[in-house]
Amino acid sequence: MAVRKLRPVTPGQRFRVAPAFTEITTDKPEKSLTVAIKKSGGRNDSGRLTMRYIGGGHKKRYRIIDFKRNKFDVPATVQTVEYDPNRSARIALLQYEDGEKRYIIAPEGITVGQTVISGASVAPEVGNALPLSAIPLGTIVHNIEIRPGGGGSMARSAGTYAQLLARDGKYATLKMPSGEMRMVLVTCIATVGSVSNADHMNVSIGKAGRSRWLGIRPRTRGVAMNPVDHPMGGGEGKSSGGHPRSRNGLLAKGKKTRSKKKYSNRLIISRKKK
Repeated sequence: MAVRKLRPVTPGQRFRVAPAFTEITTDKPEKSLTVAIKKSGGRNDSGRLTMRYIGGGHKKRYRIIDFKRNKFDVPATVQTVEYDPNRSARIALLQYEDGEKRYIIAPEGITVGQTVISGASVAPEVGNALPLSAIPLGTIVHNIEIRPGGGGSMARSAGTYAQLLARDGKYATLKMPSGEMRMVLVTCIATVGSVSNADHMNVSIGKAGRSRWLGIRPRTRGVAMNPVDHPMGGGEGKSSGGHPRSRNGLLAKGKKTRSKKKYSNRLIISRKKK
């Protein structure tokens, strides 16, 4: 995957860095694997605005992704590699030998016509899903389960991956995309390879209107508000606003928010690098 720097024929294109979409093979999703999305505009069931800066955006349908990869020992052929408006990664449409179709997160390097398979005894090749107990040490993996059978929930974003470093008893040690070292049960399933669209981090929106197409409304800085509206508001001229905090006074940029009783604290060997 690559990005394109456009010729600045308009002010909006001057700063835009666009994805090249070279790996996309179709612009029509599999309709049986999509469902409608109802926009909230940031409102709750009472009609009150509970999340600011949400609204508008292009109409889109949600693609149902198979995060569990639980159709074991049935080969599947990659039919298409597609754009998904709901995530940063690309998705791939698989057709299994029995005719069933499913979407998966597309690994880097996957191609149309390639065969992928899930199971405990399959080869650790790109796109195949295996338990961590069957994957060689040092392998790059993504879409990793936290609980066996619960479906992949870690390393699913564009360009991300984790590395399998060690196994000890019923736990495997993974180095996460953040740099965190954590233990995961060896019975959890992961997919071999890194997630596609690694250049997503280099994309530049280019203009405010493109954010509106994505459903993002303009964001107002706290320091630009009045004291009644925000803890960082008010003051003469351009005041700095004091220590960064949220609208309801919670400190930001440094205050630890993780629960001391979180279930996975005991599974974390070392925290992510600062």
